[in-house]
Amino acid sequence: MDINLPEVVAEVCRVFVEYERALVANDIETMNALFWDALETVRYGIAEIQHGGEAIRQWRETCEPVPASRTLHRTVVTTFGRDFATVSTEFTSDATPLIGRQMQSWARLGPADRWKIVAAHVSLIPEP
Repeated sequence: MDINLPEVVAEVCRVFVEYERALVANDIETMNALFWDALETVRYGIAEIQHGGEAIRQWRETCEPVPASRTLHRTVVTTFGRDFATVSTEFTSDATPLIGRQMQSWARLGPADRWKIVAAHVSLIPEP
């Protein structure tokens, strides 16, 4: 299996940046479009859990927007072959003294071969 093919890393970086832009702008339509709409999709948030695309969409309609002061640190993109990737990042914001951690599993899916988040986890910890 090929790890970190440059063209695949570039594709995943582009969709991750698209997701991050949507997250900070509270662009719910784009965030929903970038998550796999399937029962198998899981999102573990800071204080909540969603199983399935419908649960994620419902949660997004009522959740607090991400602070605009959000800054990413130490983002790592790793691709496995041409159709699977992970993205891990740390983040900070003016809204909390805690350090955020975010991990996403991305897969190329569907007839259009679009990259989708198939699993995500967000957490906060005190600064080490």
